[in-house]
Amino acid sequence: MNVAVLKESASEPRVALVPETVTRIAKAGASTVIQHDAGLRAGFDDPAYREAGAAIASTTDETLAHADVTVKVARPTDEELRALPAGSVLIALLAPLGDPQYVQRLANQRITALSMDTIPRITRAQSMDALSSQSNIAGYKAVLLAAAALPKFFPMLTTAAGTIRPAKVLVLGAGVAGLQAIATARRLGSVVSAYDTRAVVKEQVQSLGATFLEIELGADSEGAGGYAKELTPEQIEKQRRFMLEHIGASDVVITTALVPGVRAPLLITEEAVEGMKPGSVIVDLAAEAGGNCALTVPGETTVAHGVTIIGQENLAGTLPYHASQLYSRNIFALLQLLIKDGQLNLDLNDEVIKGAMLTHDGEIVHQPTVAALQKTGVAS
Repeated sequence: MNVAVLKESASEPRVALVPETVTRIAKAGASTVIQHDAGLRAGFDDPAYREAGAAIASTTDETLAHADVTVKVARPTDEELRALPAGSVLIALLAPLGDPQYVQRLANQRITALSMDTIPRITRAQSMDALSSQSNIAGYKAVLLAAAALPKFFPMLTTAAGTIRPAKVLVLGAGVAGLQAIATARRLGSVVSAYDTRAVVKEQVQSLGATFLEIELGADSEGAGGYAKELTPEQIEKQRRFMLEHIGASDVVITTALVPGVRAPLLITEEAVEGMKPGSVIVDLAAEAGGNCALTVPGETTVAHGVTIIGQENLAGTLPYHASQLYSRNIFALLQLLIKDGQLNLDLNDEVIKGAMLTHDGEIVHQPTVAALQKTGVAS
């Protein structure tokens, strides 16, 4: 069995496999081919891959020439898709929701496509959960960006000139990214509060030393798998009114609310931004899905009403070394289900493979929907 690793586009510095994983793949009886400089921007050069046992290929076509399995971070480009061998397996963050045409193209190419962002969040698949591993990094980096942009200290300081009060940080959404943001902000010494529609996360928030804000939305907002349901318009409006006061009292607001395949829910109105103190900071982790803040400009940092709004996308990619390391381990955990005695063994009855598989043998076998992902706990 041959595993191919393609170089990502200029906007994606991560790499799908790191040298330590290449070594583990070799021990499982499979070989690996890496496209030249695929890992360089993440801190892994070609000599490191050679030492781990990988072969280095110069071009896309050469990399894919004998590929049984191709692994990537982002979905393949049109050129890469055309070069994938028919009947081979593709593993990547394919983001199939809202793009049925792309899924059909995978089927037309007779590619068996496994999407890392549709793997069921069940116990035995925790080691494959790439959404969680990358969200963890994004939550950490969001706090660092906020600390750099805020014209204040995060911690309380007692000096000869007097006492500096700690910054107040509000985290909206206590999923993986939110919990990491809470933990990081607390480590930096700020006073942290958090809000989530799911009451079940209250203990997790409090265990990190933050205050959990509670509002009665009038209905159960927790879905199957412990992830948030999409709120009704009435619940969203009640939530916004409740948050106006808390947003206005915060120096930093970090938003993390995402629902795969649809626009991110609007949590911070322009009215709320106007109510914040000049110099305050918003870091919008949902920027690539339209943003949780009404004034977020995806991919940019802007200032509105004296508030800095950071809409930087792909925060996990700004720490590509560890992001790649974690993603690579997610990939290997999935590959272990596909490698048997050094050969490709695709068990179509395996719960994890079935959940991740989009296309097989020229057919679309799974077209994910938001409703389906909510049932398996992937939508958050």
